[in-house]
Amino acid sequence: METLLQQTVNGLVVGSVYALVALGYTMVYGILGLINFAHGDVLMIGALVALEAIRLIQLYAPDLGLIPTLLGGLGVSVIVCMALGYTIERTAYRRLRNAPRLAPLITAIGVSFLLQTLAMIIWGRNYHTFPQLVSTTPLEPVAGVFITPVQIAILVVSATLMVALLLLVNKTRLGRAMRATAENHKVASLMGVDTNKIIAATFIIGSALAAVAGVMFSSNYGIAHYAMGFMPGLKAFTAAVLGGIGNLGGAMLGGLLLGLVESIGAGYIEDMSFGFLNSSYQDIFAFVILGIVLIFRPTGLLGERVADRA
Repeated sequence: METLLQQTVNGLVVGSVYALVALGYTMVYGILGLINFAHGDVLMIGALVALEAIRLIQLYAPDLGLIPTLLGGLGVSVIVCMALGYTIERTAYRRLRNAPRLAPLITAIGVSFLLQTLAMIIWGRNYHTFPQLVSTTPLEPVAGVFITPVQIAILVVSATLMVALLLLVNKTRLGRAMRATAENHKVASLMGVDTNKIIAATFIIGSALAAVAGVMFSSNYGIAHYAMGFMPGLKAFTAAVLGGIGNLGGAMLGGLLLGLVESIGAGYIEDMSFGFLNSSYQDIFAFVILGIVLIFRPTGLLGERVADRA
C-alpha cells in the first residue's frame, strides 16, 4: 500500500507536467488541425533559458532571495518562449495553413530538429545542473509516503494554470474568439474575428505553459539538457490523444492518467514481468496506451465528435 500511495503521488506530479504540455498540443490542434511536434522542444528552451537567467541573477544580484530568483528566471523563460511560439507560428506554419496536411507535419518535425540543434550550439551537449531553489527535503504526510516542497509547488501551480486556462477559454472574449476560430475559420473571420491574431495567441499561450512545464520539470529532476524536450513532448502528445486531442479537459485528464499509469507501472513492472523488466522500462506504458487508444478509441476518452462540414 505504501508503494502504491508513493507512486500515486509521483504520478500526479509528472502527470501535471504532461498535462500542461498536452494543453499546448490540443489547443493548436483544435484550431489548426496541426500536430505541433516542436512543442516539446519549447519546453526544453524554457528550461535552459530559465537556467541561464537564474545564473545571471545569482551573479549580478546574489542577495536576492531564492524564490524571487526562481520567479525571475521563470518570468524570463515565459517571455522568451512566448516570443518563440509566435515566431514559429508566423514563419513556419502560417503559410502552410492551406497546404496538404503532410507539409505542416514535416515542417513541425524540422522546427523540432532546428530548436534542438540551436540549443546544442548555445548550451552544448552536456547535462546542466538546474539549481534547487525550492527545498527538496522530503516531507512525510503519511507514514511511508514522501513528497517534496518542489512537488507540492508543481501540483499547485499546474492546477492553478489549468483552471486559469479553462476560465480564459470559456469566460473571456479571447476564449470565445478561440472557440469560434476552432469551429470554422472562415465564418469566424466573417463575423469580425481576426483569426491570424487568435491563432498567434494560441501559440503564445501554449508556449507559455510549456515554459512553465520546463522549469517545473528541471526543478523536479535537477537537470536541463538540449534533448530533454523530446520524451516529455512525446508523452504529452500521447496524453492529449488519450484524453481526446482538441479537448482541453481531455488533455488534463490524459496527462494525469498517463502520469499515474506510468508511475504505478514503474513500481510494479518488475513483479508483473517476473523480474525480466525493471523501472527503467517505464516508458513502455505510455506507448502501449497510445497504441491501445488509437486502435480502440481514436477520439480519446473525452474526444469530441466532429461533424462533416459541407
